Amino acid sequence: MSHLALLYWRMLRYRVAVMIVMFMLLGAARADGLVGSAWGLVWAALALASSYVAATTINDVADREIDLVNHPRDSGRPLVSGDASERELLALHRVSSLLALAAAVPLGWLGVGIVGVSLTIGRAYSAPPILLSHRTYLAPIVLGIAYVLVPYGLGLAAVGTRPSRADAGFAAALFALFVARIVLKDFRDRAGDSRYGRPTLLLRFGKTATCSVSLLALVAGDALLVMSVAGSVGAALLVQLFAAAVGAMLYRLWRSVDLREEQVAIGIGARMGNGLLLAVLGWLVLAARGAAVGEELAFAGTLAAVFGTSFVLLVTHPDEVVLGYKG
Repeated sequence: MSHLALLYWRMLRYRVAVMIVMFMLLGAARADGLVGSAWGLVWAALALASSYVAATTINDVADREIDLVNHPRDSGRPLVSGDASERELLALHRVSSLLALAAAVPLGWLGVGIVGVSLTIGRAYSAPPILLSHRTYLAPIVLGIAYVLVPYGLGLAAVGTRPSRADAGFAAALFALFVARIVLKDFRDRAGDSRYGRPTLLLRFGKTATCSVSLLALVAGDALLVMSVAGSVGAALLVQLFAAAVGAMLYRLWRSVDLREEQVAIGIGARMGNGLLLAVLGWLVLAARGAAVGEELAFAGTLAAVFGTSFVLLVTHPDEVVLGYKG
């Protein structure tokens, strides 16, 4: 049992886990500013984490040969490293699926239904006959549903709220921003994808097309997000700063001719994207508590200073980006 628990932790790749929990918190904060029940958020986080582990386990079994090329020394892939067997991962997949459904029960039928959708997507994405991971156009859309809309919906369920028309623009903004990020994953994985015939956007249409799709998604997400935070000048300005930083790294990626330089640009852009999500979450919490304009501006200034310093340091010390992004 302890080995299974340790394996669960390893399959819960913390950088992605933090991101999807952020989307869950954004859903909850959009509904009530995170002033509701903390227990609802705990159950939602457990359901989300377990459904993600269920997805990673089945994906690692399906993509073992590809991962041997793309991630030969990744500690988060114990099947590749030899620390776990296929049988153990499939056992963890079943346990995690049941745990996800059980954790969703306190959230009501909405939570259970959302987790059911998540588990279904996880299997359809990685396993035949559907194998969505090999569908050029569907793959990023399906991942956006699994990584953004599912967590967002669980955040609403955690605070006892159902999705409404008011959530559409905000959720669409988060979805678009995620698509801008996820299509760049193909740069990291293109060696294995190419060897085993996975028809990604990058391999089918090239670098310029992939970067163009990412840019269009970034612009669309930025515009929708600015409309969502229209009541706060500080939040809108901060969103623009982060979006500009991400756009600059996207341009750097497009101009790069070295694989290492590409990963540096993607890594810095991903960090700035995290800062953007944190900025919006902070704004939602402050707005729900009736914060004054001065308090919002102070928050925006502090976050801009912290991430601005990080941006400059990472751009001037690219070796640190590689370690942070690949680690």
